[in-house]
Amino acid sequence: MAAADRYDVLIVGGGHAGAQAAIALRQNKFEGSIAIVSDEPDLPYERPPLSKEYLAGEKTFDRLLIRPETFWAERDVGLLLGRRITAVDADAHRVTTEDGASIGYGKLIWAAGGRPRRLACAGHDLTRVHAVRSRADVDRMMDELATTSRVVVIGGGYIGLEAAAVLAKLGKEVVLLEALDRVLARVAGEEISRFYEADHRDHGVELRTGIGVDCILGDTAATGVQLSDGEVIPADMVIVGVGILPAVEPLAEAGAAVGNGVEVDDYCRTSLPDIYAVGDCAAHENRFAAGSRVRVESVQNATDQATTAAKHITGTAEPYAAVPWFWSNQYDLKLQTVGLSIGHDERVVRGNPAARSFSVVYLRAGQVIALDCVNAVKDYVQGRKLVAEGMAPDKARLADAGVPLKEL
Repeated sequence: MAAADRYDVLIVGGGHAGAQAAIALRQNKFEGSIAIVSDEPDLPYERPPLSKEYLAGEKTFDRLLIRPETFWAERDVGLLLGRRITAVDADAHRVTTEDGASIGYGKLIWAAGGRPRRLACAGHDLTRVHAVRSRADVDRMMDELATTSRVVVIGGGYIGLEAAAVLAKLGKEVVLLEALDRVLARVAGEEISRFYEADHRDHGVELRTGIGVDCILGDTAATGVQLSDGEVIPADMVIVGVGILPAVEPLAEAGAAVGNGVEVDDYCRTSLPDIYAVGDCAAHENRFAAGSRVRVESVQNATDQATTAAKHITGTAEPYAAVPWFWSNQYDLKLQTVGLSIGHDERVVRGNPAARSFSVVYLRAGQVIALDCVNAVKDYVQGRKLVAEGMAPDKARLADAGVPLKEL
């Protein structure tokens, strides 16, 4: 679709946040012109399945589309695909694309997400070294699977663990390396970390923690990973999952307040006039993080912030106050998280990890601030109210898996 010279609302980013912003604008009776500009060539699609069902070959790409192409046409939402925004002129209300084209806007919603953090060591740019962020990333991996028997995964966060689980199920030899002393160290308590470490090892993954990477070996393609102690691990493929860098450079250069992401207020407004930011790139004050400014990388945050921005634009302003939630599927395990465990000072375990169904409840000053629920859907659903209302239940009853959380 050809770009117009100006749109009433221009949305930068074709992920969950960008798609939901356009959907919510039309749902809230916005009648002006809208366009989504994305640096990817594909229609807006879901990202979480990339490291799970899509990599495993269980879902085709068409099943990842957030909406079919006809949906966008029927709602008169322009799709400007394969175009990267390189500059923002906040005074003139215009953006510039990589090829030099200029597009004007009345309101700008920045939903550009982030790009994978790359290793700084030698060999990081070799072929057969992959990130897991876009369809193109995973397609390249899948093209190489037939000639891959041994994979090294660097990073023990959700992406690394999910990719390791899929590749192990596909019969690959997998070595997972985590620099910290346990996996998921930044997002979960030790009980969750140790449980997932044991489960991956039970599925044949060679999992090592507290280990650094010196470099990736190979002439043009990766052939191995050299550890900080000099050991070399042979590899046909290397997957790097060490987080993302928020894609905010054009906004920063335009003068927006930027820290760990572009800073936004309760209505997702940046410090620049008529510019909003939503999703993985937006740093906001979150009451579930003790009021500190955080970036929350989740579908929930992306869609809820996009809705907040759309409502503000359409004159039905509601401050962003959603309870954060996340999920991760690995093997036969479904981890569901509600709340943010940042700053917790106590943990309570409900259920028996050996039975592969349990929850970890995180408290701060006696109040429930988050739950990690492994194959424990009832705890996840009922625990949401404990988090939302900051309840301080009796800890003995909280630890008793026979007591439904709704009774607390």
